[in-house]
Amino acid sequence: MSKKYDVYGIGNALVDIVTEVGDDFFEKYKIEKGLMTLVDEQRQFELVEAIHLPSSNLACGGSAANTVIAASQFGSNCFYSCKVANDDMGKFYLKDLRENGVDTNLTDGTAPEGITGKCLVMTTPDANRTMNTFLGITATYSTDQIDEDKLKDSSYLYIEGYLVTSENGQEAMKHAKKLAEKHGVKTALTFSDPSMVKYFKEPMEQVVGASVDLLFCNEEEAMLFTGKNNLLEAREELKKVAKKFAITQGANGAIIFDGDTFIDIEPYKVMAVDTNGAGDMFSGAFLYGITHGHSYAEAGKIASLASSKIVSKFGPRLEWHESKEVLNHLFD
Repeated sequence: MSKKYDVYGIGNALVDIVTEVGDDFFEKYKIEKGLMTLVDEQRQFELVEAIHLPSSNLACGGSAANTVIAASQFGSNCFYSCKVANDDMGKFYLKDLRENGVDTNLTDGTAPEGITGKCLVMTTPDANRTMNTFLGITATYSTDQIDEDKLKDSSYLYIEGYLVTSENGQEAMKHAKKLAEKHGVKTALTFSDPSMVKYFKEPMEQVVGASVDLLFCNEEEAMLFTGKNNLLEAREELKKVAKKFAITQGANGAIIFDGDTFIDIEPYKVMAVDTNGAGDMFSGAFLYGITHGHSYAEAGKIASLASSKIVSKFGPRLEWHESKEVLNHLFD
């Protein structure tokens, strides 16, 4: 029996504030370049004021949100379980989700009082991206936000690694995974960021448990999680915790393990201007592929081409027509 949703995502709900800065900005405000750093509201306000918010781009974000929106734009039916507040940013977030074809557990009327989380995404001319995140109400994301009926009616549960930073987030990850296993729904997990594996390795291992059906990570995360110092050893070790996985390698493409063999996915050469959202796009395009009759090799090609389109423009999303162009280029 077919499921209503291809992907049921859980993760943080953050309004992305995307802007371009120079390295001098990081020096002046003592920001660690290239990483995601959690900050309080006052610190984020100080930085937003310094970069003049009106000139920046706003979009509903969070790692898993970017992924389910990407999957939706390619043609997947998606649900996103999240927590925003009943403030202007929260209303903007829910409207943006709806406009991108994604169902969610919240409405304007059911969103609680509080402050919606925001992520300041700072890109630099070298195409690097640095994030300073104020979680706001999404820091209290818990098992209460998970809709078992919608999850049961999905092909894949997709879990965002950033949830591991709080105990309630960890419980939500484990609870969702148990529900998925109970209802025969496959579980996909992304490590999200090297810092999640480096600083939260033990709780991340608890979430992974015996195994996940599909794991997304990059080279650094693969080596940090397995404790290996080269990719060949790391990918063999990952077989013990993931039935299938994808390791992204930036400009070098990706490695897919389809449960039997390793598949090298060639990169598409582009001039990178912004790496923000490349990994999220890869996951979303890949999930679309494997839930729409494509092989793992074909899904890898879709994901690689889509990611190359993302890094050659600002922001973590493609336009709808750009997603269709990716598929037309590969399969028409």
